[in-house]
Amino acid sequence: MSKLTVVGAGYVGLVTAACMAELGHEVTVLEIDEQKTRILCEGRVPIYEPGLSDLISRNRIRLHFTVEPATAYAEAEFVFLCVDTPATPSGDADLSRIWQAVEQLPRDEVKRVLITKSTVPVGTGAHVQAVLTERGHVNVLYASNPEFLREGNAIADFMHPDRIVVGAKNRAIAEEVARLYRGLDCPVLITDVASAEMIKYASNAFLATKISFINEIANVCEATGADVRVVAQGMGLDHRIGPHFLQAGIGYGGSCFPKDVSALKQIAGNSGYHFQLLTAVIEVNELQKRRMVAKIKRHLGNELRGKRVALLGLSFKPNTDDIRQAPSIVLAGRLMAEGAVVVGYDPVAMKNMRAVLPEMVYAPSALAALEGAEACVLVTEWDEFLHLDWAQAKQLMARPLVLDGRNALNAEALVKMGFTYEGVGVRVWAA
Repeated sequence: MSKLTVVGAGYVGLVTAACMAELGHEVTVLEIDEQKTRILCEGRVPIYEPGLSDLISRNRIRLHFTVEPATAYAEAEFVFLCVDTPATPSGDADLSRIWQAVEQLPRDEVKRVLITKSTVPVGTGAHVQAVLTERGHVNVLYASNPEFLREGNAIADFMHPDRIVVGAKNRAIAEEVARLYRGLDCPVLITDVASAEMIKYASNAFLATKISFINEIANVCEATGADVRVVAQGMGLDHRIGPHFLQAGIGYGGSCFPKDVSALKQIAGNSGYHFQLLTAVIEVNELQKRRMVAKIKRHLGNELRGKRVALLGLSFKPNTDDIRQAPSIVLAGRLMAEGAVVVGYDPVAMKNMRAVLPEMVYAPSALAALEGAEACVLVTEWDEFLHLDWAQAKQLMARPLVLDGRNALNAEALVKMGFTYEGVGVRVWAA
């Protein structure tokens, strides 16, 4: 087995490190945040990802954490870059952490492969390779190995992937990287670096396009009386389309889709091509969040000042505490700007949300959030909310109004209980 260094202890870095240790590799995680590193050295995990804490604990003997580059790189045969590449104000990817990691590489005689897992613009690999040569890193080879992990399901995605993509200047380097995944049963696509980089962007952009498309269909369904749930089911039975990512709702969020779609649009623009489709995908997603505010006003009136609105779910999706680009931030911000009293509850993401919106009211439970509320908005479809005692919730609410932003609740059952229910493109069927 090999000795690996993983740069970055975020969602991708920690999952990559823990799963590589599970495959039998010796892994050192390099993280510049001293507090985060201390937490990891104490056996605690600073992020919420189902199963990650147990996986790290089980592989403790093969996992090491440090803030010292010299320690991390000392014996590393493979270095995985798993750092953030957030969007800049222009929409480009911020590669400062990539370049910081490259700068820290030791100039020694050890042969190693530098592998980028972070999502980076097409052409980044060629630039990194040129810089490595310029700085005299003659023993450092380069490969692109994009990640396809879904937060909340990241460990399963790593251990049971749809595919492994490795891009390198020559096949021998790519095969070295691919061998690190020995034991995983999936297709391995070996290609050039630029194609590997584009595969990640193209994949996320296509999935985001499917989401925006079905949301547009849902909006038309609302105007025509059709039910988007049935429409999506009928579409999904066509094997050319498939059922995945056809769930209408209040839009996508998270650390990947918004950033990657904007970055791909910017990459195209920088190359002289106007990617009109992605412009529409982004616009639809932004408007979808704001449509929920309009729905609330339609039920409660245009004057929202003083009216209590409960948001169930603050993370961008279930089974994560990640609130980056979460629809809840836009909803809460717009509602509070209108003078509404916004009360939020989430099983794991409230600490992160408080750091962004400290002025919002935070409830200790879902039922506490609903007490006295004139409207309930389901923002994140946590199982806890799907199995909530809605009969008790109705007794607690000032007005039995449920706006289902994920079409995840049983609309017919809620209406039968006496709730006013509105989903996204949903027709409520009579009993």
